[in-house]
Formats: sequence, structure tokens, C-alpha cells
Amino acid sequence: MFIRAKKIQDKPNHYRVQIVENYRKGGKVKQKIVRHIGIAHNEQELEQFKELAQVIKQQIVNQREPKLFSPTDLDGLKVRDNKPLPVNVKDLREEKRLIKGIHDIYGQLYEQVGFDEVFKGKRVTKEIIKHLVLARIASPLSKRSTQEFLSRDFGVNIKLEQIYRALDSLDDKLISQIQQKTLNYTKGLFTEQINLVFYDCTTLYFESFTEDELRSFGYSKDNKFNQSQVLLALAVTLEGLPLGYELFAGNFYEGHTLKTVIESLRKRLSVNRSILVADSGLLNEENIKYLQEQGIEFIVGARLKSLPTEHKEKILEGKPKLVYQRDDDILRVLELNYKGLRLVVSHSSKRAEKDRSDRERAIERLKKKLSKSKDVKQLISNYGYKKYIKVKGEHQIEVDEDKVMESAQWDGLHGILTNIKDLSAQQLIAQYHGLWQVEESFRLQKHDLLIRPIYHWKPRRIKAYIALVYMSFALLRFMQHKLKSQGIKLSVERVRNELTHAQVSIVRDRKTLKRYVIPSKPTEALKKIYRIFNKKYDATPYLLTT
Repeated sequence: MFIRAKKIQDKPNHYRVQIVENYRKGGKVKQKIVRHIGIAHNEQELEQFKELAQVIKQQIVNQREPKLFSPTDLDGLKVRDNKPLPVNVKDLREEKRLIKGIHDIYGQLYEQVGFDEVFKGKRVTKEIIKHLVLARIASPLSKRSTQEFLSRDFGVNIKLEQIYRALDSLDDKLISQIQQKTLNYTKGLFTEQINLVFYDCTTLYFESFTEDELRSFGYSKDNKFNQSQVLLALAVTLEGLPLGYELFAGNFYEGHTLKTVIESLRKRLSVNRSILVADSGLLNEENIKYLQEQGIEFIVGARLKSLPTEHKEKILEGKPKLVYQRDDDILRVLELNYKGLRLVVSHSSKRAEKDRSDRERAIERLKKKLSKSKDVKQLISNYGYKKYIKVKGEHQIEVDEDKVMESAQWDGLHGILTNIKDLSAQQLIAQYHGLWQVEESFRLQKHDLLIRPIYHWKPRRIKAYIALVYMSFALLRFMQHKLKSQGIKLSVERVRNELTHAQVSIVRDRKTLKRYVIPSKPTEALKKIYRIFNKKYDATPYLLTT
């Protein structure tokens, strides 16, 4: 059974929208019209009729096939009385076991953010997108596996073509609305204006070696240099809450993304004073000039080893002006003037120990390789070893001790460049360290939501897929914020585990044919999560009306 939009020959832009079914007669495949939906007089009406046809088609399917209960159906079908349930346990047989916690909690959060309002008037697309977002939070899988997961664990029947059709409906306008809803929710969590923006980029690779207008080869942060990729730029608050994102072609230079993202954010986020915090990937004269012209204050990572010799000598020979303790770390700070900007250089005892340990491990690996192979090309091509290698003649290589000593001088040193005058060096360093929130955000997307590798090929569908993951990521961040505000410390994975184990077993009495629901026993952590959303987890078995 499928939906057909048949163009009327003598009337331009007019279509008959029908639900059609294939059937066999005499060994031949024929078609019959199951339902005539109507005649669309323009493109807008055509989309509306298609949406209506999807609803009617699903109703027909439900009438023909056994009823599947989704988590959201069960609450409405509950018999709300306190009468005893006289059943013979031996007559009960389990029909289905469903995950209920994800829809109960993340489903409510999804609506609170306003994602459902983005698809107002598009009932089928609205439901499918919501199920896809919640399924990715529960168990990030491929589209086909997601379809099976939704049916098996959520009682939601969606055909694969419906999933792709829903993704294809996510155009630039809807994606912009998704970003605006996310930003509005983030802003609503603060009593004051957001003036601190943390910004970073990452690359997302494809299981493909083909390039197009969006997918292309470029510098890969995942070391997938032989696979096409896209570049994702993300902005978050100090708490890691999402402010917005932009998608660029895979060969786009990270340093050139800043202007696009800033202008996009400014349209949505009105602030009196904005401070941009970013790593050294955005440090170039063009960006610095643009930020200053726009009146944007910034704290950007500095590439100390790339500075002019004069400044490098001052850093290595300079005496710290400030020493303070941070947790179990001793921090020494030196401040210099660099082209009218403040160059704040810090030396961390913990970072120095890590740099030393990392280098020694690299050298040890190098010595092992040298003892096994004298293939110069093999070692030279490895960036991690190259800086410590000295080549003699054509085939002889050895560890360059001078380079090792030169590298050791920079152990523990880190620099930031800023145009901010009224914050101390200690305050600037503390704010720069907030960049871990962006890195954590990328980790959530890459590891918890498995955003990569990407298996879509068309640019429009790639954009839709990224938007879908962004919605899931936003819900994870908002959940963390809600828990933290209530003093509850639960990781993203722990929350997911608690909610996926909040299940119900649907059983049928073989003799009376009545259906009953038996909820799983809640943990204390699960009860806390439900209470935050003003919900009570009821573990009492109950009778269904159908």
C-alpha cells in the first residue's frame, strides 16, 4: 500500500492524491485505489493531502494488523479503578515488553523544549521525528536497526520509507526553527543574559571515499584522512548548554568558520557584552580583526611555539608574576603584550608532568620501532615520532636528543590571547578552561549518540541527520542541567540506563482475553528522575481497556 500523487493532464499543477494497493490476479500484479483523498490545486495543498493520506493509510494498516501498544498509548488505555484483578497467573502469557521510561521523561522534555511545535500541521512527520530523536537517545543505531528497535522495544511501527521521508522534510527552514527552539529553551534557564560563548569545531567522517558540495577531504580530527567528511562548528554556554551550530564542507578551513557562526548567533542571541572563548584553531589575524571590529571580547588559545622569537625567549626566560594553587595543581602565570593584546602564559605542574610522560612514552615506542625496522619512510611518515627523529645518510635514523631537550622546555606551558582588560589573569584562565564543555559536547555526540560515521550521501539528508542528532544532544544537555539544579549527580549513560530499564510487560489472559500491564520495579535513582518531571512512577499492575 502506498500514496500516489497523479498529475491531471489538462490542469497544470493539479494532482489526484490516492492510497493505492498492489494485488495479484492471474499471476499479474495489478493496482486498486483503496481511498481517494482529494485533488490538490497547488504544491501546498499537495503536501497537506499527502500528510492526510499518511494518517489514513496508517489507520487502515492498524485495522488490518494486530494492535501494537506504544508507551504513550498505555496511559490512555489504563482502567482507572481500584478493583481487584482476579486472574490465574498460569493463564497469563506475555505479548510484549516495552521501554516506557524514555517516552515518559525525554518525551516530556522534548515537548517542553518545543520541538513538537516545529512540525505543527505535519502530524505524521511530527510523530516520526520525535520517535527517531528518542530512539537515538535510548540506543543510537542505523535507520533500519532503529526501525526494528522502535517496533520491538517501543511498540512503534514505522516503515523505513517513512523514516527517510520524514528526514527529507527537514529543510533549512525547519532546521533553523529547531535551532531557535533550542536556543530559546537555553535562554529560559538563565535569569541574566548569556554573554559567555564557548566555540569549537570538529570533523565528522563518512563511510565513503566520494566528494560532493558538502562531503570532501580535509584535515580530519579523527585521523580519517582517506575518507570524506563535513566540518561541524558548535557553540555552547559555560554549562555546556547548546546555543547553535553550523555545518561546513569538509575541506573548509576551521579558522574561517567564525564569522558565519557569530553572525548566525547574533541574529538569535541579543547580548550587551559577549565574550567568545575558543581554542587556537581560530587564532589568525583575520579573526582577531573581525572580533575587534564587531566589539566582541575574546579569549583564544595561543600557539606559543609559533610566536616570534622575541616572545618565545621572553616566555622561556621570563619570571612568573603570579603563583597560585588550583586544586592539586600549582599554576605560574606570566603576562606579556602581543600586538596590543594580552598574552597570558601559564605553567601548570600537572600539565608539565603529563607532557613529560607523553613524550617519554612516544620515545620509548620509537626506540622499539627502531630496533625492529630501519625503514626510514615508515617512521618519518608518523607525525608522533617525526619531531624526535634524526636521519643520517640514507638509511640510518636515531633519536634526536637536542629535539627532545627543546621540546622539554615547553612542558606545562599554555597561552591565551585576549582583548579583555578588566579580568585578572586567573579569571581569564578559569574561563578558558570552560572549553572542556564543548569538547564534552562533541564527546556526547560522537560516543553517546554515535553521530559518526555518517551513512547518508545527499547534502539535504546529511543536514537533516545532523539536526536530528543535535535535537538528541540538546535533550541530553537539558536533562543534565535539570538533574544538577536538583543536586542529583547522574551521568548521561546512567540516566539512559535507568530509563531504558523502566519497562512494562503486557500480558494477555488466555481465557478471558483481557490484557494487563505489569510495570518493572523502579530504583531510587529512577524515582528521583520522575519526581523532577513531576511524575510518579507507579509499579502497580493494571488492566487495559482494549
